[in-house]
Amino acid sequence: MEASDGAARAGKLVTAHGVIPTPIFMPVGTVGSVKAIAPDDLAAIGAPIILGNTYHLYLRPGDELVARHGGLHGFASWPGAILTDSGGFQVFSLSSLRKICEEGVEFRSHINGSKHMFTPEKVISIQRNLNSDIMMVLDECVSYGTDYAYTERSLALTTRWAMRARAAYPSGTAQNLLFAITQGGFFKDLRRRSIEELCEHDFDGFAIGGLSVGESKEEMMDFLYDVAPQLPQEKPRYLMGVGTPLDIVNGIAAGVDMFDCVLPTRNARNGTLYTSLGKVNIKRREYAEDDSPLDPNCSCYTCRTFSRAYLRHLYVSAELLAFRLNSLHNLTFFLDTVRQARQAIFEGRFMAFKAGLEAVYPEEVV
Repeated sequence: MEASDGAARAGKLVTAHGVIPTPIFMPVGTVGSVKAIAPDDLAAIGAPIILGNTYHLYLRPGDELVARHGGLHGFASWPGAILTDSGGFQVFSLSSLRKICEEGVEFRSHINGSKHMFTPEKVISIQRNLNSDIMMVLDECVSYGTDYAYTERSLALTTRWAMRARAAYPSGTAQNLLFAITQGGFFKDLRRRSIEELCEHDFDGFAIGGLSVGESKEEMMDFLYDVAPQLPQEKPRYLMGVGTPLDIVNGIAAGVDMFDCVLPTRNARNGTLYTSLGKVNIKRREYAEDDSPLDPNCSCYTCRTFSRAYLRHLYVSAELLAFRLNSLHNLTFFLDTVRQARQAIFEGRFMAFKAGLEAVYPEEVV
């Protein structure tokens, strides 16, 4: 950690493919590609790390094929760092296609119905083939509303799986980092137990899983502010799958360092764009003759080059270029948000920065 302002932290995470300044937002490239965006686009907007998904890459094109092509970095021609999720969330979301047991989880492919088995050891092996800079352990993500008894059993299983993953890839084995995932549903005592049990072991970082799974924003923030400070001070903290720009800044305020979400690219493809002046729904008729840039305070290629009128024209004409230009801007906005938060932490004005974002997005304030 290099600086702090309250619970907010600024630091650096050293990986085999670069040093990551934190707090950081990771664009999601589920199958080895950030949708509508090329690696040179990512480099242009200053993304030092992206996220891939073990489940999807295992099924197609296959982790062994990826390994033969130089790992995911070589296969996708991405020189920066890569974090891969374990695939646990994808497997467990296919509740009608999977079966959980002590050994792991048996599931059927959503592509062709073929049967597969993920064990903690198998998931590590797949991620080693992908050569992920940061690997995640296999876990079970329980749905919102799951009762205490099941959540407690699930947590115990997730913890045993994490220990098996650590044993399969001992600390210091190679340059790949291994993060554990804390679970516990919506029971604070179980969340505390998860942290206590996992932190006894030498993982390279700790993630908060199982949030943003159907609960209210108030509940999510309550648990986030309770859980994050319990994680080790000296290790990176990763909040999985969350969320809006204000969610991310709230996470930083709670002491979280790393974030990912499909929101900026998904919303870009739906015509919803984030700007320093608030959200813009680019499909609206009011922008048909608007010659102003999308965001006058943004220096991305989209905002430097094109008008709102042209962006609207592309979108309503279903031109594929709309996906790229909109995604470039939204990802830039998310990355600029964490960069500005980092600078504010160094300058001791993080809460003022947070208040400024809340003023722009009042509808998201909890």
